[in-house]
Amino acid sequence: MRRATLTAFLAAVVVAGLTYAPSLRAKEIVLTFKGMGLNGNLELADGKALKDGVVLMVHGTMAHNRMEIMATLQDLLKERRISTLAVTLSLNQSGRRGMNDCTRTHTHRHTDALDEIGAWLAWLKEQGAGRVTLLGHSRGGNQSAWFGAARGHDAVANLVLVAPGNWTGESQAAGYKTRFGVDLPPLLAKAGALVESGRGAETFKVVNFLGCSDATVSAAAFVSYYGAGEYSDLISALKAIKKPVLVVAGSEDTVVPGIPEKLAPIANPNLKVQVIEDADHFFLDLYADDLADVIEEFLGGNS
Repeated sequence: MRRATLTAFLAAVVVAGLTYAPSLRAKEIVLTFKGMGLNGNLELADGKALKDGVVLMVHGTMAHNRMEIMATLQDLLKERRISTLAVTLSLNQSGRRGMNDCTRTHTHRHTDALDEIGAWLAWLKEQGAGRVTLLGHSRGGNQSAWFGAARGHDAVANLVLVAPGNWTGESQAAGYKTRFGVDLPPLLAKAGALVESGRGAETFKVVNFLGCSDATVSAAAFVSYYGAGEYSDLISALKAIKKPVLVVAGSEDTVVPGIPEKLAPIANPNLKVQVIEDADHFFLDLYADDLADVIEEFLGGNS
């Protein structure tokens, strides 16, 4: 049974611009970063401390740290004596919890996650954390790979990418047209022109934005998610990462299908690709146990 969320926190202190609750045994960790509250759920395995290592977990599109795959995986890894910290990306909302509210004006950017991952790693380092495994699911997998390729961090020993997102300009345009019957390039051109003219904060309506119908979105946000970013193409990111990487795919994943085939041409000795048969994008039920076993084996071989 999961522990009840703590109802009171110790007084916050400020270290290196980050505000946090100093009790590492608290289930919920709160950072203040760039004026926003960031929430994290820390699960220390029995007999373990942060100095023994931790898995930093990043959720998928518009989701949160207590969605089923995140919460279940934290429990299963804890049973395997692996500590975890699952975080909720702010999406430009202080203290955000639960699934994102589609009715809000969307000003967040895909790459904002990189800054927040960096903030959590800084906090972990300040607490004396040992080896950190950066784990991301779906879009969080792409964002984690992007972080590993473009920024890196001395605390990150390896990465685990679970059903990671993979986008090229062509696939974005084709997918948007197929799903919503709207051509993406004109929207990107409109948003891009606003960004280029320094008016990226201006908003407009789109038929769909990351699963939100009739959404209001800033030009900068639209370009960030639907433009061809440096490492939105997962293959480019994996070629640039120098540390051990495990990519886990479900054979029945219809959200990001064909991951093993797409990654097969990559000649990177640091890359391991594992397929869990019959699992879908979210690795529910017994497939979550299979996922936890694969992660445990990888961490045991890369400790």
